[in-house]
Amino acid sequence: MLTVTSVNVNGLRAAAKKGFVEWLAQTSADVVCLQEVRAEQHQLPEEAGRPEGWHVVHAPAAAKGRAGVSLYTRREPDRVRIGFGSAEFDDSGRYVEADLPGVTVASLYLPSGEVGTERQDEKVRFMDAFLAYLKELRERAAADGREVVVCGDWNIAHQRADLKNWRGNTGSSGFLPEERAWLDRVFAPEDGGYVDVVRTLHPDVEGPYTWWSYRGRAFDNDTGWRIDLHTATPRLAGQAVKGFVERAATHAERWSDHAPVTVVYDL
Repeated sequence: MLTVTSVNVNGLRAAAKKGFVEWLAQTSADVVCLQEVRAEQHQLPEEAGRPEGWHVVHAPAAAKGRAGVSLYTRREPDRVRIGFGSAEFDDSGRYVEADLPGVTVASLYLPSGEVGTERQDEKVRFMDAFLAYLKELRERAAADGREVVVCGDWNIAHQRADLKNWRGNTGSSGFLPEERAWLDRVFAPEDGGYVDVVRTLHPDVEGPYTWWSYRGRAFDNDTGWRIDLHTATPRLAGQAVKGFVERAATHAERWSDHAPVTVVYDL
């Protein structure tokens, strides 16, 4: 069995003070993928940045206090790669992958974007470059007899079932037609060739949501978005036996505006 958890921590230094350390101590995950760490190794408390029993790779952004992704693995990886061969994005703290026996696990933080701004243009450039890499990664892994799962904050809700207020967000970054069409390509067998694991396990439900705004009563009303995904090669996706969102019991118990997404794979 391989248990993989992904979560956007919304700043690891803050999350460490609010419950992340305690969560990490009790998780049964073999791999934990973090996004939006927003810190370098030396800025993190030891129990969060280099906890006992974990092999940790941090990939901070060159821009201080922004982005940042990490991988925590119980087993030492055979190989680690930071970035995906993009001159523009490899130092942006948005992608790290590690090879474990038979599987490559990656942590992704796709740009959030904002309609009508350079941030959206950056998001589009990232998406174009990253889809090409996803295909390359899948082909390379297949040649080596390996599977792939790219976990993280994809910052796109793919379908109407992936956000509560879809009608009010048809013109918002994260639910634009062109962004959703890009995910169509990621999941098309003849194109990207990957599978949305949690949606496959829960095909007929609203959500399960993974992010709720801190504004208003979004969490209490479950007015959320499902933007944190496990995106896997088909064979690995077919080995997923359980996938769930570790939603906090109450608003006060949250240590991020995202919740951990966990999938158990029967290898």
